[in-house]
Amino acid sequence: MVLSKSTIKNREAWEAIGVKLPKFDIDEISKNTKERPQWVHFGAGNIFRGFVAKAHQTLLDSKKVDTGIVAVESFDFEIIDKVYKPYDNLTLLVLMNANGDFDKTVIASITEAITADKNRTEDYDRLVEIFESSSLQMVSFTITEKGYALTDADGDYIEIVKKDIENGPEHPLHTMSLVTALAYRRYKKGKYPVTFVSMDNCSNNGDRIKEALLTIAKEWLKRGFVDEGFVTYLQDEEKTAYPLSMIDKITPRPSETVKEALEQEGIENMDIIVTAKNSYMAPFVNAEVSEYLVIEDKFTNGKPPLEEAGIIFTDRETVNKVETMKVTTCLNPLHTALAVTGCLLGYNLIADEMKDPLLRRLVEKIGYDEGLKVVVDPKIINPKEFLDEVVNERFSNPFIPDSPQRIATDTSQKVGIRFGETIKSYVRREDLDPADLVGIPLAIAAWCRYLLGIDDNGNKFTISPDPLADTLQGILEGVSLGDTTSNVKGILSNKTIFGVDLYEVGLGEKIEAMFYEMLEGKGAVRRTLEKYLA
Repeated sequence: MVLSKSTIKNREAWEAIGVKLPKFDIDEISKNTKERPQWVHFGAGNIFRGFVAKAHQTLLDSKKVDTGIVAVESFDFEIIDKVYKPYDNLTLLVLMNANGDFDKTVIASITEAITADKNRTEDYDRLVEIFESSSLQMVSFTITEKGYALTDADGDYIEIVKKDIENGPEHPLHTMSLVTALAYRRYKKGKYPVTFVSMDNCSNNGDRIKEALLTIAKEWLKRGFVDEGFVTYLQDEEKTAYPLSMIDKITPRPSETVKEALEQEGIENMDIIVTAKNSYMAPFVNAEVSEYLVIEDKFTNGKPPLEEAGIIFTDRETVNKVETMKVTTCLNPLHTALAVTGCLLGYNLIADEMKDPLLRRLVEKIGYDEGLKVVVDPKIINPKEFLDEVVNERFSNPFIPDSPQRIATDTSQKVGIRFGETIKSYVRREDLDPADLVGIPLAIAAWCRYLLGIDDNGNKFTISPDPLADTLQGILEGVSLGDTTSNVKGILSNKTIFGVDLYEVGLGEKIEAMFYEMLEGKGAVRRTLEKYLA
């Protein structure tokens, strides 16, 4: 069997191998979406297909809505050409339970898949048509944090944005310029209300969209491409909204194990595709069962009743609290600690690390002993229960092919939030002393040790991509096993990286000492962890 709209009409064959099928008429929903589009989504990758589209399918199955989602890809057009079109925009979602069971569902809520490519006239014209439709309620995004950035590290516009600013709304290339141009078409058509929802895993994501769109619009206003009313429209909270959100679900690269399992069940053409832009995609999405999406309830033109599919709508403050809980104490710090220590100790799977009693003690120390003392409780999700799920189910799931090498990417951009915020909380609290921390200092020392690109057996490895890699490795240049001196202080004292000078808060010397202990020779990383976590 090949995944397609025609083959899934043979319900018995698919259900016989445990695949759940849509309970709605796909053609009817497609027709409705064509006539009155309500939801368009930029970023046609795995978390969108495996989580967002799945939530909407729940509403379609229960007849709560009667239109689908229009998926738009503005970065990697191969995704549409090779993963959507050949399979009639269907996705086979495989949820991987920790006990080894696969929960398989055909996702059919994506009724259109188009490229945001001006050279593909039909696609672009359809995008314009959608944005000019009064029916459009929501424009959502999973384009990664980088997708909203207009400037480089020095604060200068990146080249593609410079071109967009000079060329105006007729020839946009950057996703944010494109969306601004489409919003302008909507404004000119009827000043119709709309809500832009970032579902990306980054702080203040709604504010980032707003800032990006307004920046482009104001630059275009200066050059006479748009009128003042458009800028006002983007700022008018009655017309245009940018709610915050917090998303949490692990949707790793497609797994060869899953591919083989599906093919053994008779599902053909499940090939994993690596695009020229290095997107790892397949007709299926493998993902963990756990998922959270919390969205600020701020919409100007209505919204689908996603609360009936497990999505939580709440106020802005609570969204921030949920994100703070996840990012600063209950998940992300643990992930980063496992990432850098896993690379040093030769692990390739997060789940395998959790079988190592020593690394398990490390994450439990950071989460339960150090994090929960200062955790922000959002009330709608219990921090202790969330942490329990992370440690005992999510990270430990052997069927989630997530690697420490992937998690270690861009660590310099993460440690300030993931570790620095807890450190600052200990500084602020009179009843706590940052000098008492053990797990977090060990993780920071391990990161510095990781930057050397030498594992615990003394073998060289390539560190994961990081914008500060060259700078940080330059600071530690020449440092080798057995050394007792280095310039590591230049890293530990950097307030830009950690949000604090670690020496000023009484942690610098402690971390530095741990770092040198990890340098003593082969096996020193493990010995150091054992010493402090005994």
